[in-house]
Amino acid sequence: MEGMPRRETCREWDTEAAEMEAYRDFARVYDKFMDNIPYTEWGERLDALIRKYGVSKPERDAEGLLDAERNLVVDLGCGTGTLTEMMYQKGYDLVGVDVSDAMLNIAMEKKEQSGSEILYLQQDMRELELYGTVGTVYCVCDSLNYILEEEELAAVFSLVNNYLFPGGVFIFDFNTDYKYHEVIGDATIAENREDCSFIWENIYDPEEGINEYDLTLFVRQEDETFRKYTETHLQRGYSAEQMKRLAEQAGLAVLEITDADTGQAVTDKSQRIYIVAREQDKKEGRA
Repeated sequence: MEGMPRRETCREWDTEAAEMEAYRDFARVYDKFMDNIPYTEWGERLDALIRKYGVSKPERDAEGLLDAERNLVVDLGCGTGTLTEMMYQKGYDLVGVDVSDAMLNIAMEKKEQSGSEILYLQQDMRELELYGTVGTVYCVCDSLNYILEEEELAAVFSLVNNYLFPGGVFIFDFNTDYKYHEVIGDATIAENREDCSFIWENIYDPEEGINEYDLTLFVRQEDETFRKYTETHLQRGYSAEQMKRLAEQAGLAVLEITDADTGQAVTDKSQRIYIVAREQDKKEGRA
């Protein structure tokens, strides 16, 4: 923001350390601060896209192994499981995958409360390992922006394609470089609530194309004192052209690219983009 001192941005990014620490403390209050995310709208969009393009059915009465695999849906980067639970309630069989044990612990608490049969796996998406093929993989809420190197992102796409059932679909969103550079870069966001507050400082490095989120959280404890938590998150913006190229290189056929906010064609000012891509090389019935 204007008037604030600019932090030095020429640095060696310790990406591994940042990824291991991301959401470790924030997980405790993630749902409180993310209560403005339109999960219901996202769930409806995902359901509509699966019904339009996919092979998964919102039914749990599969008659055999192929039906079971075809109908399975993976929430890649599932976080605390809010959207995972919503998709389960729509009738899909769900597997939630996330690298953060802290986030998955909260997801497991929700599973216990709801009685759902969601399978949760703690995995880095760059090393995704499933038990067989699945009909749908979706990855939303800018999870892919945490992959900072294009080569690693290409590896994620290849792994997803490998585990997709014949004709299965990969649905994902991502923040654009325009959003980081022009909209939130170098801005500070703060919010004060009765039981928790946060300061969210963005630092954009135009040379590296990386946006750093520095989070400072103040959370009320049971004894009425406030505890301070700090975290750093790193994200990289991507373009629709980059994502389309990487998807196609992985063997996926891109079916739809839209502006996530408008649902219309992507423009040079799109901040978040949705892409739907289909597996096209496997033959049904092949293991």
